[in-house]
Amino acid sequence: MEEYPLPKFHFQAEWAGARIGFTEVSGLGVETEVIEYREGVSPEYSKLKIPGMQKYANVTMKRGVFASDNEFFEWWNTVALNKIERRDITISLLDEEHAPVMVWKLKNAWPTKIISTDLKADGNETAIESVEVVCDSQSIQND
Repeated sequence: MEEYPLPKFHFQAEWAGARIGFTEVSGLGVETEVIEYREGVSPEYSKLKIPGMQKYANVTMKRGVFASDNEFFEWWNTVALNKIERRDITISLLDEEHAPVMVWKLKNAWPTKIISTDLKADGNETAIESVEVVCDSQSIQND
């Protein structure tokens, strides 16, 4: 059996027990910060590079705009009112049978930016809004 790379167009996102349909999810990633260090008595004239703290990228999720659906703004408003409703978000890349193949888990996420759709009088596209979230940690499961 030949194996092919996974297509990226079949995915889902879940938070608070609800499945949300998105057209795009971007920014899934983690980075280890680098600490540079050199002792004064080191015979080498260069710095050592030591792994530092992990840094998680902001994740942007885009979806179509629906009438009377203000969920992004309601969630963002909890931050504006200094309550910060944190949510765990699960993003799954799905196979042909709709089973998860890769799963990203964002822990304690909250919205840092909401972008409404652009408006264009001669446009023929669907209205798209986006939410950018930050999180305490990300994990990846690839079974």
